[in-house]
Amino acid sequence: MQKTYYPKPGEITHDWYVIDAAGQNLGRLATRVARILLGKDKPQFTPGVDLGDFVIIINAEKVAVTGKKLDDKFYYRHSGYPGGLKKISLRDQLAKYPDRVIRAAVWGMLPHNRYGRKLMKKLKIYASSEHPHAAQKPKQLALGG
Repeated sequence: MQKTYYPKPGEITHDWYVIDAAGQNLGRLATRVARILLGKDKPQFTPGVDLGDFVIIINAEKVAVTGKKLDDKFYYRHSGYPGGLKKISLRDQLAKYPDRVIRAAVWGMLPHNRYGRKLMKKLKIYASSEHPHAAQKPKQLALGG
């Protein structure tokens, strides 16, 4: 009987990737980023083991959406007080906090537990084309489409 392979902490390597979000469809970008964070594209993928890579997203403010989502899609948050429900449209959210739009889309595709929160810390999002992670020597990753 053959034993099941389980990756050991010393065998795991985490790469850094840069993704340019300019003109990319929001949902397709988020699914690709979630797969990289989870490490699903690696042959030694094991559920619950952090095999994923770090992802840097630049030009978050230039992400694209289809249809009437800019005005019809809303993000909700609550202050915790009675009547404290706030809502903001996708258009306004992209103008004020473009990183939150991508962060919310990726978070929806990850496990909603400790493991998912740990993976989200490996996602770095910047509104412009500048990022402070040159020392990590990130590889440019082109998404199809």
